[in-house]
Amino acid sequence: MRVLSLACLLSTLCGIHEAVVPQNDKRRNDRPIIGILAQELKYPELKRNSYIAASYVKTLEAAGARVVPVMINRPEEEYSQLFHSINGILFPGGAANLLTSGYAKAAHIFYKLALEANSRGDYFPVWGTCLGFEQLLVITSGEKLLCRTNTRGVSLPLDFKQDATQSRLFKDFPPEVMTALATENITVNFHKWSISMENFTKSEELRNFYKILSTNTDGNIEFISTMEAYHFPVYGTQWHPEKNAFEWSRKYYPHTQSAIKTTFYMADFFVNEAKKNSHSFANEEEAVKHLIYNHNPVFSGASGSSFQQMYYFE
Repeated sequence: MRVLSLACLLSTLCGIHEAVVPQNDKRRNDRPIIGILAQELKYPELKRNSYIAASYVKTLEAAGARVVPVMINRPEEEYSQLFHSINGILFPGGAANLLTSGYAKAAHIFYKLALEANSRGDYFPVWGTCLGFEQLLVITSGEKLLCRTNTRGVSLPLDFKQDATQSRLFKDFPPEVMTALATENITVNFHKWSISMENFTKSEELRNFYKILSTNTDGNIEFISTMEAYHFPVYGTQWHPEKNAFEWSRKYYPHTQSAIKTTFYMADFFVNEAKKNSHSFANEEEAVKHLIYNHNPVFSGASGSSFQQMYYFE
């Protein structure tokens, strides 16, 4: 199914430009605030229509960021104002419709704003995990190229591509963490849809925009598991870095030392990307009004949820 393609989107930006990556910038923002996109609940209740899993919040906070929940089904003007107040955005995993949901619509808006900003030299990072990874693929390609894989609940080592260690994402990881990622079952896969190497290669938009950093296989299909954009600070993992440290409901969630280090090195990378952005709220009082501290996480693990805690929103 065809939607707005990256080529069509970028044609409105007066050509494709590389994002300007600050190096050793003395103006680094050491108080980053990162948005996490909420998504619809499958079974909404009174005053509970959308949610964010607390593990994503904890992961970013552990690396030195504060978090703002990005609500779904809000006007584009509100998203634009929020975009110019936060320093990056994370599209989390879950189960929203990639074409029609409030999650998808908000992701499209923030992605467009991010590419426009980066093309002007306004460095703004975007991260997608699992569903968020898939959402990035749909937005960038303008197509839903995903295929079914047998990856609903398994932890795997990464099959790194040859130059992955020179990527922005992995180049500063310690060798022992990279070795563990390549040899131990410490990346959690909790998805039924993937982008196969075959389908990725067929898409000119995807080939030109993303560098493949790692792949995996379900035994039959090789699929992309980690990627970063060539010229923009856009990153994606089909696997879940946050689950290693903060989720406990599934036996295949790894909690080894290497697994926990992976969570925090991934988080440290993205938070440091957000520190390169200088957006801010009008004042601290305005920032405080938006922070996720205004909401209370609920213990959901006891009810069988795959999330230990969740934030619910009206």
